[in-house]
Amino acid sequence: MGKRLTQIATRTGDDGTTGLGDNTRVSKASGRPQAMGDVDELNSHIGLLLCEDMPADVRELLVDIQHQLFNLGGELSIPGFELLKDDALAQLDAALARYNAQLPRLEEFILPAGTRAASQAHVCRTVARRAERAVVALGAQDEAVRPAPRQYLNRLSDLMFVLARVLNRHRPDGSLGDDVYWKSERLARGEGDA
Repeated sequence: MGKRLTQIATRTGDDGTTGLGDNTRVSKASGRPQAMGDVDELNSHIGLLLCEDMPADVRELLVDIQHQLFNLGGELSIPGFELLKDDALAQLDAALARYNAQLPRLEEFILPAGTRAASQAHVCRTVARRAERAVVALGAQDEAVRPAPRQYLNRLSDLMFVLARVLNRHRPDGSLGDDVYWKSERLARGEGDA
């Protein structure tokens, strides 16, 4: 692929429109640019998460996810086009099974807290949910959207929750970390699962 960006400030968006990959222009307030923007924001938050200390296998997974999100954003920018492949979703399913199997069973809801890496993973989780809602809304507007982007974002949000738990346990000094549990009245009364 040749050089794609030769000029960043084109001023063509000054009128409140943006260009899609099929050379059509739409309002920046419409559903497609909203979904594309949410996916781009999610990718940027994952980039920020990658600045933190983490296990090498988690880092490798997140870098690949960034590439898949770029594919997803490209697919959203070209109505009717397919860039996100089925193996991308299969990769998330395999990662979910692998990392979740390593974690203790949850006793209660957890707070989006703990280490900075885990907290950033929770930010990624919530932005993934917002991106998913934007893709669902786009489909509800009779726009051409395949199920794969919606499914990928749904599964990615689940994975980011699991990875936040993994990252709360990863400590460079070798100490064992844990989740930050919500202090519910039920647990305080000793009414845990029987």
